[in-house]
Amino acid sequence: MEAASSFHGDADFCPECGSVLPLPGLEDKVTCQRCAFAIDVREFEGHVIKSSVVFNSLESASAAMETEEEEGEKGPVIDRKCSRCGHEGMVYHTRQMRSADEGQTVFYTCTHCRYQEKEDS
Repeated sequence: MEAASSFHGDADFCPECGSVLPLPGLEDKVTCQRCAFAIDVREFEGHVIKSSVVFNSLESASAAMETEEEEGEKGPVIDRKCSRCGHEGMVYHTRQMRSADEGQTVFYTCTHCRYQEKEDS
């Protein structure tokens, strides 16, 4: 199904719905997988695609980890009693530590003594 579009933009995107177009293959047409807009493969002739990956430096990654450790008491405070000092009120955050089909792990930090405990949910 070939249709004329009233929009013009980057050739990597469907001019009808804005979805990323698949790479041209052996077929004569490139068809949008979302809206079925089709464009002749010759429209891509001479089109150069460049990409790059930029990694953070090791120094900035270590600085971010140090900042995260210093800010360990930020987050929502809940009514939970610290098992070490008995203070009422702990900050928590969650992380997916196990496989995706299992629950996340909740980490609690006491706002008084900074004791940490975890709970698998």
